[in-house]
Amino acid sequence: MSDYVKSLMNEVKAKNPSEPEFHQAVEEVADSLSLVLERHPEYRSSKILERVIEPERVIMFRVPWVDDQSEVHVNRGFRIEMNSAIGPYKGGLRFHPSVNLGILKFLAFEQVFKNSLTTLPLGGGKGGSDFDPKGKSDNEVMRFCQSFMNELFRHVGPNTDVPAGDIGVGGREVGFLFGQYKRLRNEFTGVLTGKGLNWGGSLIRPEATGYGAVYFANEMLHTKDDSLEGKSCLVSGSGNVAQFTVEKILDLGGKVITLSDSGGYIYDEKGIDTEKLEYVKELKNLRRGRIKEYTEEFKDAVYTPLDASSDHNPLWNHKGDCAFPSATQNEINGKDAQNLVNNGVYVISEGANMPTTPDGVDIFLNNDILYGPGKAANAGGVAVSGLEMVQNSMRLPWSREEVDNRLHHIMKSIHKTCVENAERFNTPGNYVNGANIGGFLKVADAMLDQGVV
Repeated sequence: MSDYVKSLMNEVKAKNPSEPEFHQAVEEVADSLSLVLERHPEYRSSKILERVIEPERVIMFRVPWVDDQSEVHVNRGFRIEMNSAIGPYKGGLRFHPSVNLGILKFLAFEQVFKNSLTTLPLGGGKGGSDFDPKGKSDNEVMRFCQSFMNELFRHVGPNTDVPAGDIGVGGREVGFLFGQYKRLRNEFTGVLTGKGLNWGGSLIRPEATGYGAVYFANEMLHTKDDSLEGKSCLVSGSGNVAQFTVEKILDLGGKVITLSDSGGYIYDEKGIDTEKLEYVKELKNLRRGRIKEYTEEFKDAVYTPLDASSDHNPLWNHKGDCAFPSATQNEINGKDAQNLVNNGVYVISEGANMPTTPDGVDIFLNNDILYGPGKAANAGGVAVSGLEMVQNSMRLPWSREEVDNRLHHIMKSIHKTCVENAERFNTPGNYVNGANIGGFLKVADAMLDQGVV
């Protein structure tokens, strides 16, 4: 770590105490950019990185709502508008009890680089609430979403800030949020992405993050004249990203043997085929059940509960070729990473945001693993959100094939950007450096052009 990065990190930690995820995200990027800042002193003299680290705007507000028993609840809402140098703020809304300012700042910071990599004109943002939609009725979720939008509507718009879904915010929540925005503003605009197909949504949007992570993995394998055909894959999570990661792996001839949720994971040695995947979709999307129910339907599978006090996640201790962490941040620590390496896994493509801790990343890089970091590998979701915005502006829907082809092309372009920038700064094969540098340069040059703002 350079003296400049050390000094920068000391300042970041002093100004943003008790935000470890944000510190982690900033340090990873800053470390990669040491290579760039040595060659481009104009970025340092203009304090470009310092300005990218500081959000342009942080919005925090209360969200009062009434449950079905007429009891009043108060949650906290956030929107982090991080950087708009190359386009309107773009990033998801997360409804989960773990949501706090530090987590959303880390996600918004990552989003700046991710959006830049997509080749689309999108700035970075993130938002959400500590509200937990699990166990709530549709009417309770509707009342919460309407109260949330009663404040958020004044800060967002199709040319200002375009939120989307994230953990806890699916089609149901986006619908309620959009309906309230439309009521308050008296306009039908593309202010949210992830909308229903019959009112402005895009085909492939639910699939995009999972599909994109698999496309990125396949591109990494192509650099070794290989592909996903016949590969055994470990996938974590069982929500939207994990489901469509499995779907695309099956399309490309791979085999998936694990899925998980917050309670535990299932291991299916025979593989999760299309029939089993449809069961998981019905279980998680319609019944909102737990992944352990999978073993009641498919008796050969084994369910293992997760122990929160354990120093590793046993899901990552199975033999395989590829791993797709698709659940949440920091789900792979150093011990998990070493278990993956020891069990023959040589491709990691992150469907979640920052799912690997820094010591885990070091293990992957030191063992020459094909490691696709989240800001590159899971950019497919925001890419198709951007395509949804284009369709909304044109008032024209595209076919499933056209959107999927555009997504595939974008993921190829992201992969190419990562490879070229890693080689340009003398770290060939390092997708972490390639992604951070490629995402930064576009934003940095735009900020230089626009002056000190």
